[in-house]
Amino acid sequence: MSGVGGEIFVDEARELLAEVESALLALERDAEDPELVATLFRALHTLKGSGAMFGFDDIATVAHEMETVFEQVRSGSLAVSAELVDLGLLALDHLRTLVALAAGEAREHPDVVGLLARIGAFSGRSAKGEPLIPAARAIGSDLLRTYRIRFHPPADIFQRGLNPLGFLHELYALGDCLAVVQTGEIPDLQAFDPQRCYLFWDLILTTAADHDAIRDIFIFIEDGCRLNISLIDEEGWPENAADYKRLGEILVERGDLATRDLEQVLRERKRLGESLVEAGLVDSSRVGSALAEQQRIQELRRQRQEGGTAKSLRVNSEKLDQLVDLVGELVTIQARLSQTSLRSHDPDIAAVAEEVERLTWALRDQVLNIRMLPIGTTFGNFRRMVRDLGAELGKEVELVTGGGETELDKTVLERLNDPLAHLIRNCIGHGIESPTERLEAGKSRTGRIQLFASQVGSNVQVQISDDGRGLDSRRIRAQAVASGLLAPEAELNEKELFELIFIPGFTTTAEVTSVSGRGVGMDVVRQAVDGLRATIDIASTPGKGTTFTMELPLTLAIIDGLLVDIGGENFVLPLSAVEECIELKQEERKKSGSRNLVYLREELIPFIRLRERFGIPGEAPEIEQIVIATLEKRRVGFVVDSVVGENQTVIKPLGRLYREARGLSGATILGDGSVALILDLPQLVQMEEIAEDALIGAFAGRKD
Repeated sequence: MSGVGGEIFVDEARELLAEVESALLALERDAEDPELVATLFRALHTLKGSGAMFGFDDIATVAHEMETVFEQVRSGSLAVSAELVDLGLLALDHLRTLVALAAGEAREHPDVVGLLARIGAFSGRSAKGEPLIPAARAIGSDLLRTYRIRFHPPADIFQRGLNPLGFLHELYALGDCLAVVQTGEIPDLQAFDPQRCYLFWDLILTTAADHDAIRDIFIFIEDGCRLNISLIDEEGWPENAADYKRLGEILVERGDLATRDLEQVLRERKRLGESLVEAGLVDSSRVGSALAEQQRIQELRRQRQEGGTAKSLRVNSEKLDQLVDLVGELVTIQARLSQTSLRSHDPDIAAVAEEVERLTWALRDQVLNIRMLPIGTTFGNFRRMVRDLGAELGKEVELVTGGGETELDKTVLERLNDPLAHLIRNCIGHGIESPTERLEAGKSRTGRIQLFASQVGSNVQVQISDDGRGLDSRRIRAQAVASGLLAPEAELNEKELFELIFIPGFTTTAEVTSVSGRGVGMDVVRQAVDGLRATIDIASTPGKGTTFTMELPLTLAIIDGLLVDIGGENFVLPLSAVEECIELKQEERKKSGSRNLVYLREELIPFIRLRERFGIPGEAPEIEQIVIATLEKRRVGFVVDSVVGENQTVIKPLGRLYREARGLSGATILGDGSVALILDLPQLVQMEEIAEDALIGAFAGRKD
């Protein structure tokens, strides 16, 4: 596949398939919801049309066959069942593989013929697996058009075994459709023939389909019916709602009224619709249909004027990443300009620098907002996994999500997918009990996993919880001791014991399965959390369940930082974690000795001397600064020589030689061209705790 059109098809197809998957899994829980069936039908119909238009016949064929199945569901001739959902998910997997083939990302072709045979057998029809010829063209262009359609079915349509409402359903599947039934040709009761159709319909259809795609709906009945399709509005036409045709013009265009009769009635200076009905020139249903058309077109144009039908623009993610990089460079240059203006003492340059700073910050915020995506797009990916994994392990599990509208940077979302998947798999494999165990424990048969997101300050909090058996701290300790990961005499609190599950190779499962037993999954979670500059906390109650709480930064590209100086070297601390700065005088240092504790407002706060941690030579100033930060709900101080001030920090990754450097999460270029290292505060605290434990152990050994 090549070309922009093919790329657009692949992107749209994947969005449609995600919509299909979500609707299928929801339909399994609520089989009586007609809107879910309608959603499936619309998505499959669109996929069928676009697949045929781009020449992907297998995609169009599979989508068409599944569309037919759900048309049977919609009409009431087929009931929703577990077998139907399983078939839908199987077809979904085939369609995903076919789309991957179209994108050049897969090589093995799925068994489409076998799938079509299963679909045909399920729906009671024969499916030969032949390409769909011709596939209905659901999409004619990117523009929305509005058509006026008069559908006058043949009088003997019922005797042909056809239902006119089926054609209306096809029109509704193409877009936003308004139908007005016309009853003016129904005869008196004495002349009424129940086997004949006297009704006809006026429809206003707003769609991306072209004229031929609409006419194709009536291809098998066109010879016997009176059909008129007229284009009456299109994006790009005059937007003034008041410019649309008057009622009389619409009736004349439709052939419902002669021009001379219109002119005669207009001379009476009465309300046109009432006058026409009183004169017997037009019946009230035709006037109502014309008024409906007038109101619909006026509303569409009014919405376009107000931006109501503004389209989204698809942009390649690589181009967006390049734009973010350029904005990052602009932030650096803007900082340099601000420093230059301060040194020059020129009011004109200062005014320009302030304006550039304002525009740069506004541009930065807009570009970062473009990269923000609702986290619900990631949440939806896990419903299928929960369903399949629960079935594999013989457990009944439901996934409940909330806060899906919470937004995160696209890069964070992409890297969040794996740790969330491992945590959910851990909840199903270790936490949720079998239906029998749950019933014996007085719980419902079905276990529940909850996935919630919310914004907390400048971070996003994601909680993954289950109502299973919870973590057994005694079992974790015993396994850690048996594995040599923990000394038998070591004293750890419950929180510290829970942290052991993140150690590589640690597992409490004796048997290796496809879900657990190798001690790898939670290590992946820890690595991903550290890579995202995030934190993770565990809370668990035996018999009640376990909750994992992750605190994530909104973005990984640009952050607000606090610039500090240590021995002439610049460092940046993430401003979101900083609470305040206090002085540390020489006499206070001597008083604290080697304990590294400071007393602040009736609270003892431990601090880390960064000069010592990084081995920076030279004497510390008489008055140092302690930057107080909050990390994982506890306060920790970081001692620096001086605080320079706030700084817009564009994060640059460290080179290969420094990737293993602990306590650093990246670097940034300052306005004067110098480099400042960005500190990883949680990692620094962890390093200090390890060093302290080693020191205590060495001291205890010497004492023995």
